Amino acid sequence: MTDTAEAARRPERAILSALTHGAGELGANIAAAVLPAIRELDEDRARFYGDLVLNSLDDTARRALEAMVKGYEYQSDFAKKYVAQGRDQGRLEGERAVLLRQLRARFGELPEAAVVRIEAAEIAALEQWAERVLSATTLADVLDVPS
Repeated sequence: MTDTAEAARRPERAILSALTHGAGELGANIAAAVLPAIRELDEDRARFYGDLVLNSLDDTARRALEAMVKGYEYQSDFAKKYVAQGRDQGRLEGERAVLLRQLRARFGELPEAAVVRIEAAEIAALEQWAERVLSATTLADVLDVPS
C-alpha cells in the first residue's frame, strides 16, 4: 500500500502491508505512505504502529526512507522527541557494538564483567574507551580509570 489516503482509511491494512513488504523494494514507499497516515490516530496507537513500520524495513528501505524525508522538520513535540531519542539510542548502541568488536579483535574473548560494564556505559565513557583501544596493551588499560 503506497497511497497515503488509502493508508489513512485503512491503517491496520497499511500496517500489514508494511510488515509484509517492508523489507522489499517497495518498503520505503510503503513506509512513506503509512507514517503520515497514522499521525491522525491516537498517540499510543500511532507510536506502536510507527514502531512496527520502522522495524519492518530492511537497511536499504530505511536508508531510502531517510533520503525521502531528508530535510523534513517534524512538527509535533512528540515526533521531535521520539526521533531524537531514536537517533541517540542508535548512536549509543552503535558505539557499544564497535567498542566490543574492537576489544574482541584486540584481546580475544572478553570477561562477562567487561561486557556488562560496556553495555551499561554512557556515550562519553564509550568514546573514551574507544580512543584508549589504540594504545592499550591490556583490557585493563582500556576500561580502568588511569591514575
